[in-house]
Amino acid sequence: MSNTENRALSEEELQELVAASDSGARTPSGMVGTLIAVVALLWAIFQVLLASPAAPYVLPGDLINNSRQIHLAFAIFLSAMAYPLFKSSPRDHIPWYDWILGLGGAFLAMYGYFFYEKIVGNGGLADASDSYYSLAGLIFLFIAAYRTLGPVMVALAVVFLCYVFFGSSEWVPDQIRWAGASLRKAMSHMWITSEGVFGIALGVSTKFVFLFVLFGALLDKAGAGNYFIKMAFGALGHLRGGPAKAAVVGSAATGLISGSSIANVVTTGTFTIPLMKRVGFSAEKAGAVEVASSVNGQIMPPVMGAAAFLMVEYVGISYVEVITHAFLPAIISYIALVYIVHLEAVKTRMPTIGNKVVSMAKTIGGMFAFFAGFALLCYATQYPVRAITSLFPDGSGWLLSLLLMAIYIGLIYLASQVEDLEPDDPNAAVVELPDLAKIYKSGLYYLLPIIVLVYFLMIERKSPGLSAFWATTLLFVILLTQKTLKAYFRGQPNPISRLREGFHDLITGMIDGSRNMIGIGLATATAGIIVGTVSLTGIGQVMADFVEFLSGGNLILMLIFVAILSLILGMGLPTTANYIVVSSLMVAVVQELGAQSGLVVPLIAIHLFVFYFGIMADVTPPVGLASFAAAAVSGGDAIRTGFTAFFYSLRTVALPFVFIFNTDLLLIDVTWAQGIMVFIVATIGILVFTAATMGWYFTKNRVWETVALLVIAFALFRPGFFMNYIQSPYDQVEPASFAQALGDAPAGSQMRVVISGPDFDTLEVKELTVPVNVPETDGADARLNELGFVLAELDGEQVLDEPMFGTDLSDALAGFDFYGDDPVQIASVQVAADQLPKELMFIPAFLLLGLITFLQMRRAEPVMEGEVA
Repeated sequence: MSNTENRALSEEELQELVAASDSGARTPSGMVGTLIAVVALLWAIFQVLLASPAAPYVLPGDLINNSRQIHLAFAIFLSAMAYPLFKSSPRDHIPWYDWILGLGGAFLAMYGYFFYEKIVGNGGLADASDSYYSLAGLIFLFIAAYRTLGPVMVALAVVFLCYVFFGSSEWVPDQIRWAGASLRKAMSHMWITSEGVFGIALGVSTKFVFLFVLFGALLDKAGAGNYFIKMAFGALGHLRGGPAKAAVVGSAATGLISGSSIANVVTTGTFTIPLMKRVGFSAEKAGAVEVASSVNGQIMPPVMGAAAFLMVEYVGISYVEVITHAFLPAIISYIALVYIVHLEAVKTRMPTIGNKVVSMAKTIGGMFAFFAGFALLCYATQYPVRAITSLFPDGSGWLLSLLLMAIYIGLIYLASQVEDLEPDDPNAAVVELPDLAKIYKSGLYYLLPIIVLVYFLMIERKSPGLSAFWATTLLFVILLTQKTLKAYFRGQPNPISRLREGFHDLITGMIDGSRNMIGIGLATATAGIIVGTVSLTGIGQVMADFVEFLSGGNLILMLIFVAILSLILGMGLPTTANYIVVSSLMVAVVQELGAQSGLVVPLIAIHLFVFYFGIMADVTPPVGLASFAAAAVSGGDAIRTGFTAFFYSLRTVALPFVFIFNTDLLLIDVTWAQGIMVFIVATIGILVFTAATMGWYFTKNRVWETVALLVIAFALFRPGFFMNYIQSPYDQVEPASFAQALGDAPAGSQMRVVISGPDFDTLEVKELTVPVNVPETDGADARLNELGFVLAELDGEQVLDEPMFGTDLSDALAGFDFYGDDPVQIASVQVAADQLPKELMFIPAFLLLGLITFLQMRRAEPVMEGEVA
């Protein structure tokens, strides 16, 4: 990487960098190039048909049932065609060994499809020959993953696979040794069944992720990416540090539909980084802003680097709930990043671009109004749709389609009244920033597919795959017709001839979408080996014991160690694989050790916790793939860029610790009014935290002011911490009175029961805090039965028998030994107390913030006349 530390790469080199990481650097010409394009196009067509409502009518049932195998076969074949295996491999033609690896890998991926009857006849397990074919399939998968994703993912999978085979050896420490598996058992688990490679992760890639990646590729091909960047620069480019602020907003917009941090960095960074350097940012700081912005795109709903769809399967909640919980931390994180670059610009008194004077407050207010208006538009769409559906129940689908087309044509007419947007040259002698009043019309119709997507996801509550199908279908129409319609409205001769260009754009966009999916398909398949190892060997418990040993049982230390392990496990992995790996290994650790320490956290909060730290591996040296990509654009030092980006990302590091202890931030069990207040307070909190870490508020902070700002931010994020010292949130109840307390508790309230007893594996006595939601039924006995509690008294102690099978309690207490010498018993019971509202802690926090604001404004330097704040 030494060459990228001294000079910025050329546009051609940057495109090769993105291609090498996201879509493959090999582009052979002639018949072979055509073949690759046709196969990629067929993959896209197959996935679109699979997601369509017509799938059962146009695709054979066996293709639908084995879609995961077909998905992986396409990915392995295209990886052999598009990605060179060695640095010395040719880029302009396919060597003979890649044909063998591509075709052989595709055949082995579809082994379960070709020999389905035989495998079913064997009870779904592998026989001797199946096991050898499966082992060969894993080898071909590893080769494909190596050429596409690099060595880290493969090395991690091989380590876990070695543990499957050799974990029973005597040289393996007793603490992590397991019984071991035969070749047949291991291969059945990893390749034949849906527990390993063809598990949930690859299923999500097949059903949902492909359509969203295709949607993003088509939207960018239509010109939306350039439109979003232009709009961001038009809105923010005139402010002090405007290019950096525009980079943040532009990256947020592209991150909505992208699954790649590196692609985000290079796509927006080629324009934003040179402009940031022009106004005074160093090469490292300019690159760091772009890295922090682009990586944050992976935590932004609706795609979240494909993690949102995986969370649906792993957590067991709806997609709408996942993106609802993830939305607020992502938004306030971006708000904080805009504030970070503002403070950087103010501290160094950076110049502005252009001669337009606009206040930051007015600009931010206008942007907030736009996003609020867009959200309101998406929400309000349901009312005319429902009215039409109720008036014309039989033909409403066709009528709504015609209405949508009429709106599209109207917006295309608006776009035709202005010139098409062309990418700007950031190195030009004079940079002309876009005029929003002139350019906004040119791309309003790009919002239509996004509105359709949001409508089906959030209002109709359709599946992500079906929602993306309808939004993608609209994009097909846009790509085919936009140039023809614009030519017609502009009065240009022979507009119908532009259909050929539209058709070419559509085909190219579909091929790009397929090539962008190669890495994700292989990442989810390879990560399935790690998931399969966890389910086969129970190594998750080993990880929990390891973290518990390191942390000494301290809750905060445990979370810090989990965060560090998530960072390490995520190094060098694409976002999707990153999340699968860290969630498979770390979620159970936080859940188990947290419950032992009295921390009862919803599962979605734990998944988001490990996800946030997993993606931070893209930022953090020494691997930091996004930081290296940004350094390649800026010509700065990659390591310094990574450390600066990590510093800018401190709010992304802090937020997971916040929402683990305060789930209000994830909008869990809050009303609309509470949600609005949480948003306002959390936004102020993150801005205060940013001012503290940057050492600048209205002027340079004094030491005590920085400490005070950190305390204020903590109080705004976790008011319950201070309130719990003033008044306990729970009343203690004697274990013997548990049944009576349960009968008296209001329905819907929550109790906490601490269970003590011998561990099933180690026989050592442990404690576990179990949350108990009081049922609606009346009477202690009825509530005990519904929850699954089987109580008995032994020597004055409240003893538990094994819970009723099938209840939540049975799952929660599965780690206890109910038949040993030591009993499992209730150690303590906590009942929710009538605590004062924790929000009262906001009052002293805001008073202290007001004092610091007053003191800093008195000594802050006045803004020069004509200078933009």
